[in-house]
Amino acid sequence: MRRQVITPRRDWQAKVEALGLLWHSAEGLPYWSEDACYTLSEAEIDRIAAASEELHQMFLAAGEHVVTHNLFARFGIPEWCVPLIRDAWENEPPALNYGRFDLALDRDGVPRLFEYNCDTPTSLVEAAVVQWHWKEEVFPRSDQFNRIHEALIERWQAIAPDLQSGTVHFAHVPDAAGEDTLTTAYMMDLAREAGLDPVRLTMREIGWGEGPNGGFFDTADRPIGTLCKLYPWEWLVAEPFGRHIAADPRGTQWIEPIWKMLWSNKAILPVLWQLYPDHPNLLGANFDPPPPGLDHVVKPMLGREGGNVKIVRGGQVLAESDGRYTGPVIYQQFLDVPEFDGHFPVIGSWMVDGTSVGVGVREGGRITTNRDRFVPHVIG
Repeated sequence: MRRQVITPRRDWQAKVEALGLLWHSAEGLPYWSEDACYTLSEAEIDRIAAASEELHQMFLAAGEHVVTHNLFARFGIPEWCVPLIRDAWENEPPALNYGRFDLALDRDGVPRLFEYNCDTPTSLVEAAVVQWHWKEEVFPRSDQFNRIHEALIERWQAIAPDLQSGTVHFAHVPDAAGEDTLTTAYMMDLAREAGLDPVRLTMREIGWGEGPNGGFFDTADRPIGTLCKLYPWEWLVAEPFGRHIAADPRGTQWIEPIWKMLWSNKAILPVLWQLYPDHPNLLGANFDPPPPGLDHVVKPMLGREGGNVKIVRGGQVLAESDGRYTGPVIYQQFLDVPEFDGHFPVIGSWMVDGTSVGVGVREGGRITTNRDRFVPHVIG
């Protein structure tokens, strides 16, 4: 893996905006960055794909372990959600089953897992669409590990026969940057290409009706049979409105299903380490603080976008991020990842139903936050 400094396209802003990437800059600095790119070898791509698919199988085993041994309280999951999670885990309702493993290549080139973003994974448009168009224009003779777009369409097609109807509602929260809005629009386009009929809502526009003919409705009073949400499960179940899910007489299909609360919670990391101690693709993780002097990272179990993370090295705080995430934490082994021109890249390895389908690279400081840059890649 190497970082190559290149010249950005003269009109790159207009070109990425034409693809929908309106949040390409923040605070005067580019979020989408094409003054550099990362080149990964075929062997590195193969290692990333193989590790990601093995990690997926390990997550399946870890989820089964949590359900079998009733470890839901360890995850901070409300009791009323437990029967819903058990039912979804055991009966496997329709799911895209997609997500993004955040990995780093260690100094021996071995992929190591930081965490799994699989409930509301972002940087999807950049990874699936924008970096591909960049490659086609800037490096047309090179390849890129990227069939995210095609894989998601195929997955929508695969689950379509199991949906309540061909109409799928998509819900999100309007955001100033437009990221959630565009990501939802992109997912709607994927569903449309798969032959489904997408309908957009905001989360606040989801209605509820009481009684045996009640349930969730849209603004036109149409029943919501399938709802694809870009909204975290832990937020939804913490709100009074979320409790209607347990009383839903028609059984709206949620994509992704509520069992994703297990995998998207960083409490799964100590469970993985307990089941697979010293696995080469894992970092040591525990619920209890490590012995004094042991380098480690403190992460909120329900943190997002690198918020409230602290790195302790040699007994001193090496890096720390602010944020709004409180509550229980886990302790993860510190990985001294290789540095590239002052940047620490994190590889987002995209998965669709257990298959590795592409990567995107974010670079920044030792703690990756929503302000760090997305940098395209090629295979070479």
